[in-house]
Amino acid sequence: MNQASGKIWWGAGLGIAVCFAFLASALQLSHAQTSGRDEESVALDQFIEVAKPSGINFKLTSGGPDKTYIIEAKGGGGIAWVDYNHDGYPDLFLVNGSTLEDWRRHSSPRSRLYRNNRDGTFTDVSAGSGLNHTGWGMGACVGDYDNDGRDDLYVTYYGGNVLYRNNGDGTFTDVTEKAGVRGHGWGMGCAFGDLDNDGKLDLYVVNYVDVDINHLGQPGSAPNCTYRGFATFCGPRGLPGGRDILFHNNGDGTFSDVTEKAGIDPNRYSGLGVVMGDFDRDGKLDIYVANDSTPSSLYHNNGDGTFTDIAPQAGVAYSVEGQEQAGMGTDVGDYDNDGWPDLIKGNFSDDYNNLYHNNHDGTFTDVAYPAGFASTSWLFTTFGAKFLDYDNDGWKDIFAVTGMVFPQIDRYRTGITYAERNLLFHNLHNGKFEEVGQRSGPALAIRKVSRGLATADYDNDGDLEMMVSNMNDSPDLIRHARKNSNHSILVKTIGVQSNRDGIGAEMKVVAGGMTQWDEVRSGGSYLSSSDLRLHFGLAQATRIERMEVHWPSGKTDVVSNPPVDHILTVKEGQGLVESEPFRKPAMPTGRPVRHHKKTKP
Repeated sequence: MNQASGKIWWGAGLGIAVCFAFLASALQLSHAQTSGRDEESVALDQFIEVAKPSGINFKLTSGGPDKTYIIEAKGGGGIAWVDYNHDGYPDLFLVNGSTLEDWRRHSSPRSRLYRNNRDGTFTDVSAGSGLNHTGWGMGACVGDYDNDGRDDLYVTYYGGNVLYRNNGDGTFTDVTEKAGVRGHGWGMGCAFGDLDNDGKLDLYVVNYVDVDINHLGQPGSAPNCTYRGFATFCGPRGLPGGRDILFHNNGDGTFSDVTEKAGIDPNRYSGLGVVMGDFDRDGKLDIYVANDSTPSSLYHNNGDGTFTDIAPQAGVAYSVEGQEQAGMGTDVGDYDNDGWPDLIKGNFSDDYNNLYHNNHDGTFTDVAYPAGFASTSWLFTTFGAKFLDYDNDGWKDIFAVTGMVFPQIDRYRTGITYAERNLLFHNLHNGKFEEVGQRSGPALAIRKVSRGLATADYDNDGDLEMMVSNMNDSPDLIRHARKNSNHSILVKTIGVQSNRDGIGAEMKVVAGGMTQWDEVRSGGSYLSSSDLRLHFGLAQATRIERMEVHWPSGKTDVVSNPPVDHILTVKEGQGLVESEPFRKPAMPTGRPVRHHKKTKP
């Protein structure tokens, strides 16, 4: 977040920023209208919110209402979609935070695990699950670190993290100490990925700032404890950053801390979100970290166990003006279908969100302004951010969840509010986006203080749903009000020589005159982990000509003419091994949906 000591847009700059945002919005609307894609000509999908009727009764605890200290404002909201019982339906894990009083009494509220009932509803199965650790929880990521076919959970906390091994019987075991992945400091985002292509998942953990929760500065007590002239919590400027951690998987259930040897985060930047991707298409996963009020980092994988931060020369460290930004959530996606992974990053208000286009040569260009992604974000603080094809038209859209960090902002006339609506950017297929949230149904009119965001097709009907966590409030489970006519597929990857989840596998799908690209990944957005299955919208195409899977091992599987509107399972070295048609859309009524028999090609 950007406070008075380090941001150029404070005070009188707000008027310039607001005027610019209004002007840019007007220009964007003019473009949409003159290109024939105005409100009358674009049929937009409509969304509803269904968390409580689906059985998700949860409240994210994060400090008191005044957010006196930084940990209360940034305190968690992580979400993980994880098929813990291996029934083909993503289940839901919600990370809980704490209050200062509960944290000191060791009585913090528990995080919750919700089993997917396969009928549009969920059941809280936290009791007896073994997910017992409490504290000030932050984020979560999913990965089968021991390659036993069962997805495990890593959860970050202030003061030390937790690795839960999936026992395969509906329970988990805390193996943190045995595995050696407790970590230190203030853990935030995390991601699993096979960084050396040895078939075993390594683990990257982002640390934020190095502070003692019992000795936090008082609001207004220093220049970094104010915002626009009024007293706020202190930081992150003026606070020492915490060093990120890279854990190498030893293959025996343990990990080694290789941070120093690998050259990770020597400058101790204040990190929040992390995502992995093969940005230069050299067959090795790289790491992007969204840092707060410090330059963001792009760690190029050198292939010898070391990494080089190339963010400045790659064009993804700063804004287009060369300024440090308050990076929050981040994600990877090929939004223009050119076969190369692009990047998004959410930032603090009084600034714009980044859309970094991959130039195919190891560099990126921030195209947020010409793409129509920047102007809307000026008055919003964006935390969770995801590429997703919400309308199944074969082009990745962007969903961004927002919420300010200073409740005091509502006392002043700044144009910025504490609770904010979330933003939906529709891909116009020409390198540009249009923000359509206000025309996309009641779920996107909700105003809360949002943090985490993760996506999944939780009812296996071919459409992606969005799960959003909200500070000191209930979460939002956002789904389509009705299914549109476009086709799609979900693809589950099973590695053999590669890691069991196939994390890092690159997939190409050719259908309907389009070629799409994506990668299996863990982590991303803001402190969250989405469904590991890849989702591809196909528009009106009823035939897929070709699907290619390039595994981390270097092997390639090619599948010709797989069925559309199916869940496809691809196994390394065997190609398509299972196919299951989508379900009828399941609304949260408790009535069972019709289940289809899986078929083997």
